[in-house]
Amino acid sequence: MIKIEGLKKRFGELTAVDDLNFEISRNEIFGLLGPNGAGKTTTISMICGLLSPSEGQIIFEEYDGKDRKSLIGYCPQENIYYPRLTCMEQLLFIGHLYGLSSKYVRSRAEEILDLLGLKGKSSVLAGNLSGGMKRRLNICLAIIHDPEILILDEPEAGLDPQSRIMVRDFIKAFACKKTIILTTHNMDEADRMADRVAIIDQGKLLMLNTPQKLKNTVGEGDILELVLENSTETAITRFSEMVSSLSMNIKVRSGSILIKYPNILENLPAIKNMAEKAGLTVSEIKLRENTLEDVFIHLTGRNLRQ
Repeated sequence: MIKIEGLKKRFGELTAVDDLNFEISRNEIFGLLGPNGAGKTTTISMICGLLSPSEGQIIFEEYDGKDRKSLIGYCPQENIYYPRLTCMEQLLFIGHLYGLSSKYVRSRAEEILDLLGLKGKSSVLAGNLSGGMKRRLNICLAIIHDPEILILDEPEAGLDPQSRIMVRDFIKAFACKKTIILTTHNMDEADRMADRVAIIDQGKLLMLNTPQKLKNTVGEGDILELVLENSTETAITRFSEMVSSLSMNIKVRSGSILIKYPNILENLPAIKNMAEKAGLTVSEIKLRENTLEDVFIHLTGRNLRQ
């Protein structure tokens, strides 16, 4: 569907996007993840045609020669709407900007307002909507012209749990016929929805694969977390040495210890025995699967970004 080859974007001395190469398939939900300043917004802006690449190219293989404006729908992170127009009025207005007939746009607007739970709000001024409703209205504005590619920047921002479920269901249904590019800082959201995920940082592609395969890259096995209570540094050091001697992956965090190892549950009695011998006081034991956030932090680090 979309082929990105050698994509670069420079702003003076700053290289915001640095030689990106990947493909996005038709009917795929493609997650584009990265910390603040990683180059996500710049990449999206080039895909949309809002910015021109410094080098490289973006090829829309199945739609060569088609106007990019009608090909792509874009829902930015910040809600954009006309507060003194009703939901229906602004959908009609945006539809007319795309050159669509009034009859088609009105029918299309009624359909998508219903899909996103806004059917009863068509005559309400957008400025009077709740934050979650404004977010859903922005998605409606992005798809009024029935685009082949939908780009969603933080689509669940500001949504309550019920609205998040509605938007997720809509995105999955939309992807059955269209292509979706999703950016988010919510790793759980990306894990739930994306077919494949690209993680970028400092303008470079770090890794691209399915969420499950990405989670396997930081080591097979589940993670056992020992929550500590009043344990001394000496006891923590002694325990760490004992666990490491068995080739278990161990990380010490403030107030807890994480251990990653295949078939970790089978080794739980031995781990508890080592904790007692080391003098650790364990208040709670938790078991969880590796997460996409673990992969993200592993690749991009724990330092805060501006």
